[in-house]
Amino acid sequence: MQPKVKAELREIWLAESRDAANDAFDVLLARFSAKYPAAMKKLEKDRKELLAFYDFPSEHWASIRTTKPIESAFATVRLRSRRAKKCGSRETTLSMVFKLLQSAQKSWNRLRGFDLLTLVVNNVQFQDGEQIHEASEQSRT
Repeated sequence: MQPKVKAELREIWLAESRDAANDAFDVLLARFSAKYPAAMKKLEKDRKELLAFYDFPSEHWASIRTTKPIESAFATVRLRSRRAKKCGSRETTLSMVFKLLQSAQKSWNRLRGFDLLTLVVNNVQFQDGEQIHEASEQSRT
């Protein structure tokens, strides 16, 4: 990936609000659409999904935006399955993968803002990482 594009992408996902991210997104598209039309078209098509993390508590953003747990788990499985060369049957392979992931799970970091998961599960609305309070609640305070 080109360093300039990477820097612009960082501006998007490190923005403090959805509006700031959308502004940075517009800058990225304007700047690189001529040079990378297919990539910019794909990013524009998926804009809503790429910025969906703004609808969650800000404490969860780092966990939502990272792929490290997935990459780490796959690296562990890939390493062991290469070493074993022939894992045997499908059941043996699945068993090995299960145990490897179970073992890897012990070293995973706990989600920041764990106590906020009940709000997310109960469909409490968040905007730019902050809980949206009903108008009646805001007028009381």
